[in-house]
Amino acid sequence: MISVSIEKQEQQYKRIRCNGHAGYDEYGKDIVCAAVSVLVINTINSIDTFTDDTYSVDSDEESGMIDFRFTGSVSDQSNLLIDSLVLGLNEIQKQYGKEYFDFTNEEV
Repeated sequence: MISVSIEKQEQQYKRIRCNGHAGYDEYGKDIVCAAVSVLVINTINSIDTFTDDTYSVDSDEESGMIDFRFTGSVSDQSNLLIDSLVLGLNEIQKQYGKEYFDFTNEEV
């Protein structure tokens, strides 16, 4: 199962954490894993390309781990990009259920 957690503090996103693989299908054919990965990676790439926000990111492809953290202030553009990510991840969870994908969006 893929687990994604997005943390917010005072209406500002702070962190995106992903871990695991969906197990919906075999490696290379797992559409749930691919969908979540594309959304998360595209969001991080968009933040990098379209904002001046600073962040750190660690990842491990084998375990499916991505740990993205803002290291400075968070722009309105980054908040909007992550709002879009949240929308997409909610839809994936509705479509495929918590058996393959667990998503939390929490205030810390």
